[in-house]
Amino acid sequence: MTSLAALALELADALETDWRSKARPEQIHPPGDWATWLVLAGRGYGKTRMGAEWVQERAMSGSVSRIGLVAPTAPDARDVMIEGASGIMAIAPKHARPDYQPALRRLTWPNGCVATAFSAEEPDRLRGPQHGALWADELAAWPDAHKVWEQCEMGLRLGRQPQALITTTPRPIPVIRDLLSREGVVIYDEDTKSHYVDVIVTRGKTADNIKNLAPRRVRKLYDQYGGTRLGRQELEGEVLTDTPGALWRLEDIDRTRLPVEAEPDMKRVVVAVDPAVSSREKSNLTGLVVAGVDADGHFYVLADRSDVLTPDAWGQRAVALYRAFKADRIVCEVNQGGDMVESTIRNVDPNAPVRKVHASRGKAVRAEPVAALYEQGRVHHVGEFRQLEDQCCSFTSDFDRRRAGYSPDRLDALVWALTELSGRGQIEPDVIIEPVGIRNEGGTRLDLSWSLGSYEMD
Repeated sequence: MTSLAALALELADALETDWRSKARPEQIHPPGDWATWLVLAGRGYGKTRMGAEWVQERAMSGSVSRIGLVAPTAPDARDVMIEGASGIMAIAPKHARPDYQPALRRLTWPNGCVATAFSAEEPDRLRGPQHGALWADELAAWPDAHKVWEQCEMGLRLGRQPQALITTTPRPIPVIRDLLSREGVVIYDEDTKSHYVDVIVTRGKTADNIKNLAPRRVRKLYDQYGGTRLGRQELEGEVLTDTPGALWRLEDIDRTRLPVEAEPDMKRVVVAVDPAVSSREKSNLTGLVVAGVDADGHFYVLADRSDVLTPDAWGQRAVALYRAFKADRIVCEVNQGGDMVESTIRNVDPNAPVRKVHASRGKAVRAEPVAALYEQGRVHHVGEFRQLEDQCCSFTSDFDRRRAGYSPDRLDALVWALTELSGRGQIEPDVIIEPVGIRNEGGTRLDLSWSLGSYEMD
């Protein structure tokens, strides 16, 4: 009786956790022989659940003995892929749940199959291990994704049919473009005397999974980002190519990109602020970008901390960045804030060196010389700044904020920062530069304002 009761409980558990009875057809792994399944989909599509269920099925099938789990960071692997609400431990039925050893980053199933978690931040850890299956989550967010993915592919060498599943919100980085170029390519395997498909691609939108999401929240996201470049990428799951006529190209940014740990010594560092008029929920962002220049005249984008912020909040953040990056000064656009911009920073730090800049020319005129620096290979993004880079790669000389549905505030701050560092302000004689914050011993502010007619940045 006890055995029958246990069997009944196991059967009930299996039915309750049966993925194939709940999943949408496109969430089930493709049939046939294939090497890589690439899932490009918007946020909330169900990518994590797909990955966890695929790993669970492969582990219990007995066809693989070793599985690799790779996430952007070690916490991501733990908190999303393994312990998350849709992670492996949450979806595995009780009778087939793996034993999890967090300290070893290891999962062991009842049949002996072992999965090990890795961080894309440590690609060299992938050099030794070999796997028969691999789940790569959020590949587009990996640092140095191409290098890490190479290590993943080299380790897929166990069994007769090693396979990889990639679940990611899309971004047109080189490794994603390379995988897409291999979609549907049929390869003949000399060893097995059979054919297999190199890459199979599944595409999806956030709205495809709306029955499992908060409808009100999804509608709000589509209201806010629908039709924008960011929305097409993050909600619609599109891999966006550069906008025709854009002043920036992602290829140029990727070509000179540096990992965070490679940041060189800086000759100068500035924090640039493009303040928003208001801080309501649907207000424009306050652009906050940190950039530096080295002794060889190469420029480095170090941080993008743009957000919807109250004046007090962006003042606090600007000063915090000024201190954290040991910047020379804070550069603020004052078109819409006037003296309020200076006083906002003064309320946080009365002695912070501030330079006020006033733009009387169009955004494109200011942006073009900065974009030229990128073409010359003189600007390096230290790490990835996805939203900033998306604004750059969709910005054209005839950019219309109403048609685009957003204001390029991150880009504006970037332009001010690199204009200050490059000394290219002299090309725009109508810009007014006002160094402020220089005070005498009595604390009185000295009036050192001048027009930029023949001024060259230091």
